[in-house]
Amino acid sequence: MGIIPVSERASWNASFGGPGTMSGPLSGPWYSTHKTQLLGVLLAAASNLLISVSLNIQKCAHLRLACQTELKPYYTSKLWWCGITLLGLGEVGNFAAYGFAPITLVTPLGCVSVIGSAFISVFFLKKTMKTADILGGTLTVTGTYLLVTFAPNVPQELTARQVQNYLVSWPFLVYSILEILIFCILLYFYKRKAVKHIVVLLMMVALLASMTVIAVKAVSSMITLSVKGKMQLTYSIFYVMVALMASSCAFQVKFLNQAMHLYEATAVVPINFVFFTTSAIISGVIFYREFQSAAFLSVFMFLFGCLLSFLGVFIIARNKKEEHLQIPFIDCGHIPGHKLTGKIQPDSHSSCYGTLNKEDDLVKSQS
Repeated sequence: MGIIPVSERASWNASFGGPGTMSGPLSGPWYSTHKTQLLGVLLAAASNLLISVSLNIQKCAHLRLACQTELKPYYTSKLWWCGITLLGLGEVGNFAAYGFAPITLVTPLGCVSVIGSAFISVFFLKKTMKTADILGGTLTVTGTYLLVTFAPNVPQELTARQVQNYLVSWPFLVYSILEILIFCILLYFYKRKAVKHIVVLLMMVALLASMTVIAVKAVSSMITLSVKGKMQLTYSIFYVMVALMASSCAFQVKFLNQAMHLYEATAVVPINFVFFTTSAIISGVIFYREFQSAAFLSVFMFLFGCLLSFLGVFIIARNKKEEHLQIPFIDCGHIPGHKLTGKIQPDSHSSCYGTLNKEDDLVKSQS
């Protein structure tokens, strides 16, 4: 049996954590290279799970208040405030995750919130688990695994000077001009032509979101570096990014609320997730060049993971039915000026709830 050369023995130890080294899957070169990104992944996943818990707690609080004989404002409920606190912690965690992991990895992990809500609602709201939930959850988990495995590995310590250079690069300038042009066209149809189609509204949300994630990534990274001792908060670009982040978030909320008002959540949630994630990935690729040196197989598997996550979210969201009205009719005797024994069947999809029929208007009281 021959003696293994020193060079081969060192390579063996580095790969499998042999004696005399501090290497291995969790302590070797792989861990030292990916530990920052791994922290961002865990932080994003935990934050989105926390958000799903908070939303279910808030829903539970609203249902409890609705069952009480004396109606009270929702903000008087301790349970509701507990949900709001968890929601705030989840959003802060998501914000911090951008400082440790790429945009193309943190944003798609928003599917954890969707799948978490589907399963947590079984415990909080006593809903039944359906086959579609299990299928959608399986596809989403598989897609998330592929996202994490084949995500680009890029340095996450972004300095203010690097952000400035990215901001004036020609790919981003072309991209931002196209975005502004498309947004103005959509805004014209929305304002002047009163086109409020769900795709128009959520496309505007997605275009704003691409700027939001760019700003969030820059702000979070510069804050992280400043905490480590490399002060970045003295640069003006930091405050420019803060302003961009705040303004784009505000307009996002406006158009997203409009979509939620006009359309069912089962349609808004999956479409918004697909549009938001796609725009965030594109902005990460163009602005931060996150797939610049990635292999073709890694890019393909990453996109395939995104596709599985999108499909899983669509299946889960479509499985959720809108709650029907608990009282299917209104007693006409309770309407002032009418003493009828008939019922009025309300249309829950109409803007006028429980209007009288024309024939009923001809019937007058005998008094």
